[in-house]
Amino acid sequence: MASGSDDDPRIGDISEGAVLRAILARTAPAAHAVLGPGDDAAVITAPSRSVVATADTLVEGPDFRLAWSTGYDLGWKSAAVNLSDIAAMGAVPTALLVSLAVPAGTRLSFVEAMADGFRECCAQLAPGCSVVGGDLTVSELLMIAVTALGDLGGRSAVTRAGARPGDVVALAGDLGVAAAGLGLLFARFRDGATPVPVDRSALDAVQQRALDRQLRPVPPLALGPIAADGGATAMMDVSDGLALDGSRMADASGVTIALSGSALDALAFGGDRGRALGGGEDHGLLATFAPGEVPDGFTPIGQVLTRGDAPVLVDGEPVAESGWDPYRDWDHAR
Repeated sequence: MASGSDDDPRIGDISEGAVLRAILARTAPAAHAVLGPGDDAAVITAPSRSVVATADTLVEGPDFRLAWSTGYDLGWKSAAVNLSDIAAMGAVPTALLVSLAVPAGTRLSFVEAMADGFRECCAQLAPGCSVVGGDLTVSELLMIAVTALGDLGGRSAVTRAGARPGDVVALAGDLGVAAAGLGLLFARFRDGATPVPVDRSALDAVQQRALDRQLRPVPPLALGPIAADGGATAMMDVSDGLALDGSRMADASGVTIALSGSALDALAFGGDRGRALGGGEDHGLLATFAPGEVPDGFTPIGQVLTRGDAPVLVDGEPVAESGWDPYRDWDHAR
């Protein structure tokens, strides 16, 4: 639809029912749902009799900028960040519940593009998972709240608390690439305090990849259940930076995580170790395994030690718990 045309009304000019019908028309069949969208609640199968659940909220400003993100980008990212948390428990994603608070001036085509992003992210990264319900309301800022559900398939959940001294620390996924993309957005596509539209023609292939991973993360979801089946003793999604999330795993397990500087340098996007440790939103999987049991797809980056004075070390030196904190790092908060 052409923005601003009669075929692309503003949300505030049509009914809630019309918006919901437009969204549902773009929703994939719910493979794991006994009852999908359209009733007071959905009914989801739970073959293992356990349901893994997580929730995340993205708010315009601290979490995304409309000048940088398309509706499709936002739908994809909102799905991906929640699906990653499900995979980090060793589960298979089964369903998403999406609640949208949308400004009245938003075009219907933007909301439809968000629905497309949700559908395509699930189809590509978590086949069989789909949006099964949610809520719609009006707000001055765009807000996207997602609850994701998953099934353990008979396996036990892998938590942050099981790392043991002697285990190998391993990582699946990117390291520092999303932070590089965010750095590009702030450095190249701002005019004072006002973001300006992204001009991709100004970027080389490496920068394009960084931007893509910031706007549309691709977490290694399939490796979550594989790690669980392979004996992972602890696992978590790396969303706020390796140093900060590593310290969370170390604290939960009562251990110290000792990382190898050379291993980090080999994996770090652009060779930037600082960004690899402190940059967030890569949504890789950090896991620990018994020696000799690291599955394909994971790269060893260190070892688990008996708890010392610091939760995380690199080449024996303590590492500051740097990483994403919305109360500290959102530029409006400064």
